[in-house]
Amino acid sequence: MIGQRLAACLASGSLSLVLAACAGVQPVAYSGIEASHQLRPNFGDDRAKIPFAYATPVVWSRYTQVVLEPVSVYQGTDAQFGDMKDEDKSALASYAQKAFAESLGKRFQLGSQTGPGVLRVKITLTGAERTTPLVGQAMHFDIAGNLYNGVQAVRGGQGAFSGSVSYAVEVYDGSDGRLLKAYVAKQYPNAMNLPAAFGSLGAAKTGLDKGAQALVAQLH
Repeated sequence: MIGQRLAACLASGSLSLVLAACAGVQPVAYSGIEASHQLRPNFGDDRAKIPFAYATPVVWSRYTQVVLEPVSVYQGTDAQFGDMKDEDKSALASYAQKAFAESLGKRFQLGSQTGPGVLRVKITLTGAERTTPLVGQAMHFDIAGNLYNGVQAVRGGQGAFSGSVSYAVEVYDGSDGRLLKAYVAKQYPNAMNLPAAFGSLGAAKTGLDKGAQALVAQLH
């Protein structure tokens, strides 16, 4: 059965209202992030998933090693975890550490010492949404839910009642501490990804997998 929130959206008869009313949390330029004062609104095609960013020209091939700092959970008042329990936040941080280490390890040698030719990467979890129990899964078996999710999949948008994860990435030069790249991102599974709909943190973890791969793709 369609949940009340989605039903209200669909009853409007307007796709634009559906997408607006059913939208999830939108990341902000978190004030407690070290690079926050350098982040600027992103007006590129990827702005829906990366609303704020900073970049300086870098020849990434000069870097062969990376130090990944322990992933931290953002404690600022503008965090976007809602009522998520601390143990769930910790579980996501541990998963993020593993996901980003695995992806970065495919491009760089992982290390623990900074210096020339080394990048220092800092990941901060700033928010997350759980997949709504039962309803998030039911949307994949409901005609109206599938219609909505199908539209979102084409748009690259978030599925109905699906979870997500928001985080900040900061990449520094390991020899002089210069900020090379920083951004705030929100990731979630493809709206038609049924397996990711199971488990309250399944979608957020899938988002972290996608985020880790996206970071490495930017460092080539």
